[in-house]
Amino acid sequence: MEAVKHFADPQVCHAYMVKIKWPDGKIVCPKCGGEKIGIIAARSLLRCNTKVDGKRCGKQFSVKVGTIFEDSPLGLNKWFVAMWCVANCKNGVSSYEIARALGVQQRTAWFMDHRIRLAMKTPTAKMHGVVESDETFIGGAAANMHKAKREADVEN
Repeated sequence: MEAVKHFADPQVCHAYMVKIKWPDGKIVCPKCGGEKIGIIAARSLLRCNTKVDGKRCGKQFSVKVGTIFEDSPLGLNKWFVAMWCVANCKNGVSSYEIARALGVQQRTAWFMDHRIRLAMKTPTAKMHGVVESDETFIGGAAANMHKAKREADVEN
């Protein structure tokens, strides 16, 4: 509930995405690569003010560009709650549950669920430092293995 309350404010979500997408603090234009970026606060958009060939780029973009949230009319507040549901549900979560939690249609929740799962499947940087994992099961009893697998393990 704390995460839901924290990310209920769209401005908090916007600031969080800026911090995640550009951890060094240098926002870069997706069109020209320029670093002179202005903020359109009323619309939660960013605008490139870099001059390219004597003209200002002027590209308007949001923090959703280049993410699974791109081309989605839903706010980041709904996306973050959906990601929390998918990541924290031990046995998976159905699109009907997500739809009820967010107050959206089931087909919208299905779309979100698939995008989130695709993003979770995409390889990223490996974890480092101290990593905690709950309910992890590694290995198994030799009696439960297939005969060929059991013999291969005995040889090694």
